[in-house]
Amino acid sequence: MRFSYQYRLKPDKEQIAKIEKWLELLRCQYNYLLGQRFDWWETHRTAVNSCPLICHLPELSDRPTYFSQKQSLTQLKKDRPWYCQIQSQVLQDCVKRVDLAFQRWLRGDKSGKKSGKPRFKGKGRYRTILFPQVKANCVQDNQINLPKFGTVKFIKHRPIPDVFKIKTAQITRKADGYYLTLSLEDTNVPESTIDITPTSENTLGIDMGLKDFLVTSEGEKVEIPQFYRKGQERLKKLQQKVSRRQKGSKRYQKAVKQLGKHHQKVARQRKDFHFNTIKLILNQGDVIAHEKLNIKGLAKTRLSKSIYDAGWGNFLSRLAVKAENAGQLTIEVNPKNTSQNCSGCGKTVPKKLSERIHNCPHCGLSMDRDQNAARNIRNLAVGMNASSKAQLRTEAQEKGAAEKPRGCRLDAATQERSDEEVRISPDVYTPRPTTSRSDWLWVIHQIPPKTAIL
Repeated sequence: MRFSYQYRLKPDKEQIAKIEKWLELLRCQYNYLLGQRFDWWETHRTAVNSCPLICHLPELSDRPTYFSQKQSLTQLKKDRPWYCQIQSQVLQDCVKRVDLAFQRWLRGDKSGKKSGKPRFKGKGRYRTILFPQVKANCVQDNQINLPKFGTVKFIKHRPIPDVFKIKTAQITRKADGYYLTLSLEDTNVPESTIDITPTSENTLGIDMGLKDFLVTSEGEKVEIPQFYRKGQERLKKLQQKVSRRQKGSKRYQKAVKQLGKHHQKVARQRKDFHFNTIKLILNQGDVIAHEKLNIKGLAKTRLSKSIYDAGWGNFLSRLAVKAENAGQLTIEVNPKNTSQNCSGCGKTVPKKLSERIHNCPHCGLSMDRDQNAARNIRNLAVGMNASSKAQLRTEAQEKGAAEKPRGCRLDAATQERSDEEVRISPDVYTPRPTTSRSDWLWVIHQIPPKTAIL
């Protein structure tokens, strides 16, 4: 199992200057490597026998790859000695980012989804420094020792579990300061294997909307907060202040910082609302069914601002992760006719978007339009094969993949022992058919399931 903890950094003035210098050097190197790839692409993407009769043939050169650009770092340090102060693996991570951005543009990711053309990063656009390897005992109290950077203080608002190993450390610059992200891993916790059969009793359907953020199949409504619209007047004034300042001046930088802090506040409000709503939903059903929305397509309409303000995409992705960690299942269903069909008899009842009450002339069912859609979503989830990351892994294991070790529970004799004596062994534990990550966190690290969910 692998997850991340984020802490607030407390660097002094010298360390802040060092972070900014590293970020600027990495930004310049990123732009140089990206430009190197663009130059080769523009001059070599057409075959020689496909060129016009009269054209300029450039000198043929080897294609820049991840490994060739990594090898060029040694010469970079000889030509520009100021790059020697940056740790070698941090520079290699810069090459990795260029390669990843370029490959996603040309080939796409593992699901075949392509990204846009990579762009050169302007001043202040390179914000993270990644240390791929750190020492096992790099964290001492409220300080962390980073390779070739030194010891930096941070606010340790929650302890790091002893069993977890620190794999990577990352410094991130945000609008309100610097943050430290630690990637933690524990091999004792297996990947979750969820085998839940959706039924009408254990499945909850949710219908996303703009009048209400969501409506459940049980009739419960969650109001939409509209954090961006509420802070729009303040954002407008701050944006005007930025546009009236001379670009590059200290007053301009101060205005930009104020604008960034307000955008960060809106984003954090939305994130907190999402997690509170997720906790409310996961307590009501083992299986959560929702529509498979084309958010990019919907955002091209007049409702784009409201859709992005609601943050449907972030909410659904966070819901899938939290449900998997809690041992629950999320199912995507086809949204076609979920608002038009009757959840009672299944017949189509055409209605306009302005009609908010569903009245079926066939069976006489009358209820809120969104609740009717949520019930249709639940009915579709019950009658279809489940499709989520955790369920796909379970199906792969049933087809012949190697079986991961399942979860376990304590017998009566072991429950009386102290926490220090609890260890995983076949004599102490007896297997049970289904185990979630939260149960493993409770068994191994004594973290309650409610704490492990969110």
